[in-house]
Amino acid sequence: MADECNIRVVCRIRPLNETEEKAASKFLFKYPPDNEDTCILQSKAYVFDKVFKPNATQEKVYNDAAKQIVNDVLSGYNGTIFAYGQTASGKTHTMEGELGHPDKQGIIPRIVADIFNHIYAMDENLEFHIKVSYFEIYMDKIRDLLDVSKTNLSVHEDKNRVPYVKGATERFVSSPEEVFETIEDGKANRHIAVTNMNEHSSRSHSIFLINVKQENPETQKKLSGKLYLVDLAGSEKVSKTGAEGSTLDEAKNINKSLSALGNVIASLAEMNKSYVPYRDSKLTRILQESLGGNARTTMIICCSPASYNEAETKSTLLFGQRAKTIKNTVMVNEELTAEEWKRRYEVERDKNARLRGLLQQLEAEVKRWRSGESVSSDEQVTESLDTLVPVAERSTTELLPSLPAPAAVLASITNEDWRKEREALCIQLDEKDDEVNGLSQLIERLKQQMLEQEEIINASKRDNENMQADVTRLQGENESTKDEVKEVLTALEELAMNYDQKTQEVEAKAKENESLTAEFELQLLKMKDIQLEIEQLKEASFSQRKRIVEMMLALLKDFGEVGSALGGPAAELKKPSVSGNIDQIEEEFAVARLYVSKIKSEIKSLAQRFDQVENEQKKTVQRAAATEKELDECKLLLSQHEAKMKSLAESMKELEAKKRSLQEKLDDTSEEYAQLKASAEVANVSSEKQAAEISAVALSAAEMQKALEEQMERHRELHARQLSALRDELQQKSCRRR
Repeated sequence: MADECNIRVVCRIRPLNETEEKAASKFLFKYPPDNEDTCILQSKAYVFDKVFKPNATQEKVYNDAAKQIVNDVLSGYNGTIFAYGQTASGKTHTMEGELGHPDKQGIIPRIVADIFNHIYAMDENLEFHIKVSYFEIYMDKIRDLLDVSKTNLSVHEDKNRVPYVKGATERFVSSPEEVFETIEDGKANRHIAVTNMNEHSSRSHSIFLINVKQENPETQKKLSGKLYLVDLAGSEKVSKTGAEGSTLDEAKNINKSLSALGNVIASLAEMNKSYVPYRDSKLTRILQESLGGNARTTMIICCSPASYNEAETKSTLLFGQRAKTIKNTVMVNEELTAEEWKRRYEVERDKNARLRGLLQQLEAEVKRWRSGESVSSDEQVTESLDTLVPVAERSTTELLPSLPAPAAVLASITNEDWRKEREALCIQLDEKDDEVNGLSQLIERLKQQMLEQEEIINASKRDNENMQADVTRLQGENESTKDEVKEVLTALEELAMNYDQKTQEVEAKAKENESLTAEFELQLLKMKDIQLEIEQLKEASFSQRKRIVEMMLALLKDFGEVGSALGGPAAELKKPSVSGNIDQIEEEFAVARLYVSKIKSEIKSLAQRFDQVENEQKKTVQRAAATEKELDECKLLLSQHEAKMKSLAESMKELEAKKRSLQEKLDDTSEEYAQLKASAEVANVSSEKQAAEISAVALSAAEMQKALEEQMERHRELHARQLSALRDELQQKSCRRR
């Protein structure tokens, strides 16, 4: 199937060279931001498929401009890549570069390596045959670069009218290395020269042809693709290059062939394909399939950015814009098998049969028109020939016009315009006669085609007989299906019987449903009685909650009295208040629990303080024992050292002062101890009483207060006794020391 695609044009702009920089040439190009397909020269924008800036690498140029063509060639399409531009614009650098250099090698070595990499990754069952040719067009003569003895090869056409170079050397290759060796051999034989603008100026157009054929032994499918890699010589101005002698003759032939290429592209860009001057040059003759033919073509226009070459650069950009409008019709180069030819033959046979029937209808309609009859719109043939005739024959079918009905024309004419309409009708009749003559000629041609198709019709008759045999077979099958239909009918009758039974069951279920509704009403009455009982239970629970609130009030009052009895920080705690609201009883109970926990923590802190006082008392006892030892030592020292009596007397005074302070501290600690002990006992008693009150609610707050007062008096008496005993002991010790 053929597809249309435009020639892909990319623009590569090289950096300024040393000569241009020394001449102070300006960089002409500007680039719009975030746009890789536009370049601006002298305030005019030129749009291409891709624009490569001077810093673009060889790899980026290959990936964006040429890599896709590898897949196309291996899929059976033809491809062409050629570089166009003035001399010294970087065409050879783009196409060839430096072989073997990983960064500087051009499109040709990269595409060769890529082709083999794709082949290695494809199905192992595929067989590939790769041939390469390398020739140049020098002085308008085709010269084989692989065999220098072939200096004037000619261009011929194959059976499909595709041009090719007859006699060019073809080398079978099996690896990229063999291809690179072939390229090196060809480059050694290519014509180059030194000019004022380029030290290695190409004096010929070089064409490197890769022919890839693949075959699948299992499916017998064969594909072939050709890839033309063209490095054009640059257009030259003699005034700039300084060409003389043979170099001048070379420049003339180069410009002549490039001018022929420009004429071909201009003709194709104007959509004037009635005559395209391919034969004006051997270059355009070889590239005929690449320009408007069966090939996917990519053109790389190479430009110089120097202001010195502004005119040539602008001409190159305009050339690229014209080439971008050319459309190629590409199709897969496939060798069809016998089965594929047979399938296509059957398709064409069916089309011819439908066309024959349509022609008969058209002939009958034309006869009626010629006899003067009017054919209504319902009777006219409305089927389009486009659906019946192949694409190659569409131009013939377009000659058939749609003829208007005369009755409709007469009905629209008034009496006043009769003469004018009659004249117009006469003219129209003349035109229709011409059209009828054309149709008759067309019918004659179609009749000839029908005669050619008689053999096909006979074959279709045989097919018809086979179809009749199939019809008889189908009739037998139809009889068998009738028996099956009878069985289905009996099954339907059984289903009807089952339906009657189901209706009876539905009636029984309806009666059961009525009894269930009666039971449901009874259950509703019972539910109402249960709701009344629930309301009574709610009232009872409300009264119980009220009693619980009253008990909580009494308990909280008792807890408040216990806190005030404890004294200290416990007395400063905020006592919980009970509002008596039943809905808030849980919150108030939580507050009461928090209050009790705070009292417990306060009791624990008092117990800890009591333990601290006991520890301090033990320390004081130990200190007293230590002081006794010191006094004994002092007596011995007094007997031995009378001279130190005064100092010892002073130390005694200090000891007495310390003793007094210790006595005072002892008194304070003893009082605190007594209070803590009393509070601890009170707390224990209160906790026991609280448990008793919660369980029995028997004792009153007044009795609890009396018990606490009695217990406090006992603790005071014990405290007084302990103090008197301590004072006696201290007096005895002081007397002994004296």
